[in-house]
Amino acid sequence: MTAKPYSTIGEDRPSRWLITCDHATNRVPGWIGGGDLGIAPEDMARHIAYDVGAAGLTRALAERLDAPAILSDFSRLVIDPNRGEDDPTLVMRIYDGTVIPANRRIDATERERRLERLYRPYHDAYARLAAMHPRRAICAIHSFTRQLRGRPRRPWAVGVLYSHRDKRLGPAMVRECRDLGWITGENEPYSGHLDGDSIDRHALAHGRPNLLIEVRNDLIADEAGQQLWAERLAEVLEDFLDRQGL
Repeated sequence: MTAKPYSTIGEDRPSRWLITCDHATNRVPGWIGGGDLGIAPEDMARHIAYDVGAAGLTRALAERLDAPAILSDFSRLVIDPNRGEDDPTLVMRIYDGTVIPANRRIDATERERRLERLYRPYHDAYARLAAMHPRRAICAIHSFTRQLRGRPRRPWAVGVLYSHRDKRLGPAMVRECRDLGWITGENEPYSGHLDGDSIDRHALAHGRPNLLIEVRNDLIADEAGQQLWAERLAEVLEDFLDRQGL
């Protein structure tokens, strides 16, 4: 039996929140290069392959909020579930200075195989969980590296990303994080809107309230950090929707 390319937690939990983790693992399925993309193990352990610490934070936060969660189970370097199917960065050939040999000459047939076996089942499950609550809100958990190669160090502990098409939660979350003394980026270190990404597909397209929270990965690299930040974020998110009149 083929393993699912995702895992879910607490599907019957009552919270309005669905906690998601698009880049939970660095796993490469065995049917792709025997489970090897051709890059060094130390590169597979970096942020280029997955969001370091995000899976543990997702599980801990979902437990505290009594919320369901969905986590991918394939490396973003195999195919990135947080991109639209027509996005040119769906399968990366080079990322933060590292060439991905298994992706250099990827053709349409191999791209479709990865879409069909990994990407689409993940999004089908995501859509199902999102639809299980009539007033669903989505909180996407990601992590970011403190410094890209050849770029300045990033000062933020947390980034809150949101689209210009839905400002119901993002600006308020930024304010609350800053009020707690966290160095918080607003639509940093990345833009808060990308056509076809997971929030666009499962939240914006359905009018669901949403947040995308990025935590700097050195802060959540171990279980202690993941538990700490889950507790901190849960304290903000517990009644956050009610406080925003949603």
